[in-house]
Amino acid sequence: MIKNLVAAFFFFFLSLTFLIAQPRPNTATQKPKLVVGIVIDQMRWDYLYRFEKLYGPDGFKRILSQGYSFENTLVPYMPTYTAPGHACVYTGSVPAINGIVGNDWFEKSIDRGMYCASDSTVVAVGSNTVAGKMSPRNMWTTTVTDELRLSNNFKSKVIGISLKDRGSILPAGHSANAAYWYDDAVGKFISSTYYMKDLPKWVKDFNDKDPVTRYMSTDWTLLRDKSNYTQAENDENIYEALIPGEKTASFPHKLSALTTTKFSALRYTPHGVSYSFDFAKAAIDNEGLGKGSYTDFLALSISSTDYIGHNSGPNSLEIEDTYARLDRDLGDFLKYLDLRLGKGNYLFFLTADHGAAHVPGFLKEHNIPGGLFDDYAMMKEISNSVDSIYGIKGAIKRSYNYQFYLDHNLIEQSGKDAAAVKATIIKLLKKYPVVVYAFETEKLSEVTMNETQKRMMSNGYTPQRSGDIQFTVKPNYFDHGTKGTTHGAWNPYDTHIPLLWFGWNIKPGETNREVYMTDIAPTISAMLNIQMPSGNIGKALTELTK
Repeated sequence: MIKNLVAAFFFFFLSLTFLIAQPRPNTATQKPKLVVGIVIDQMRWDYLYRFEKLYGPDGFKRILSQGYSFENTLVPYMPTYTAPGHACVYTGSVPAINGIVGNDWFEKSIDRGMYCASDSTVVAVGSNTVAGKMSPRNMWTTTVTDELRLSNNFKSKVIGISLKDRGSILPAGHSANAAYWYDDAVGKFISSTYYMKDLPKWVKDFNDKDPVTRYMSTDWTLLRDKSNYTQAENDENIYEALIPGEKTASFPHKLSALTTTKFSALRYTPHGVSYSFDFAKAAIDNEGLGKGSYTDFLALSISSTDYIGHNSGPNSLEIEDTYARLDRDLGDFLKYLDLRLGKGNYLFFLTADHGAAHVPGFLKEHNIPGGLFDDYAMMKEISNSVDSIYGIKGAIKRSYNYQFYLDHNLIEQSGKDAAAVKATIIKLLKKYPVVVYAFETEKLSEVTMNETQKRMMSNGYTPQRSGDIQFTVKPNYFDHGTKGTTHGAWNPYDTHIPLLWFGWNIKPGETNREVYMTDIAPTISAMLNIQMPSGNIGKALTELTK
């Protein structure tokens, strides 16, 4: 009996040892066929629920029920603009590290203003306009799309698509196979010689069909009966801007009557959303994305939501209908991916580059604090005062991103004390009732300020591209004009964004744990078993990777 027990134990031990010694299953091929990243330009987090009565079962509701939602995702820097947002999502980094400190900034090395994607060394492919003089060269770090290409000796395909050049170029990264954006002048998708010498045949064919004219021949009417729209008090308000070429801000929008402005007006309508999804499908079909041996990546940015939001604001009938239509297009796109690649074979995430403030005119009607300030007028008034005090004409060169850039050579040549000039500018700034803080950017660590704001400003600062003096304003105040709204501040309405995951290896769930935009890229890196981007400071979301 004892011998039998000993023998049984011996064989059990040998079997266990054998199992332990076996190599782990090779999971390298167990990856999604395609990663689809969608950035909805200017989507506040609350739009997920604010407009849900208008949503069907196949779009946002499907993702929320079958996917994973990080309900408390925040942008960790300021200014909260389009270019920094798209760069942050894909680099896992912040402007202080990736160099994209705004849509525009003053480039100190060449002593002039710089647009985030501007590149004078390239030309347009697909048109003859300056819209094609763009590339990702101003971005200092790699993206997760770059790292995917690097991980397999550039065998993965990466394509970026957006109506906005910056919404396509920055996500696609430095090594992308292609990035495409929309040229108003010709009403077509174009690229630049950074990526290619000529457009692929499928892009030419897509453009030749002139889908923009087809879309713009259809007027913009409400998708559903007006009784279903509960988030807009009035159709037309004095604080809503017009679609280019129109004379009224109310429904129906007579797009079919537009002639010379129809190409540019596309951006300001939900047709621009549908057009972008159409082109994305064409890219997947014709480039064979998701059909090869390696994971491919489609970076799609939906831009019309931003143009419409700027024009009409969060409390407009236009933005409410836009999201109803976006939800429909999103549902159709997910069904397309299911058929093309198979359910569970693609990894999908959806987020935003920033949010938006309520329109001050709307807030005023409801006795909520808010208002406008004129950044340029402030700069000119202060510059004139400095001139009269110190005799230095033009001491302030530019104003970008809540910052003043000073002309240091002029101040030095005048023989004036630079520290005294800065102190005077700060003192004058603080006299404006709307200004809360004003300080030298290099002395941010010395400022007594809420730590959240201080961290966000630090993350947005880099010496080579940021200004000399920073200021902040009261909540719900911005420099935009009396029509529409904007974004760019540290406040939650600009920084609280959606973050939804769906598809490959994603289990349903949600969390209110505070996470950040910077966490998206390292999470994708962890899920794909690739290196995180070169400037990454985010952390992988363990709810998805464990």
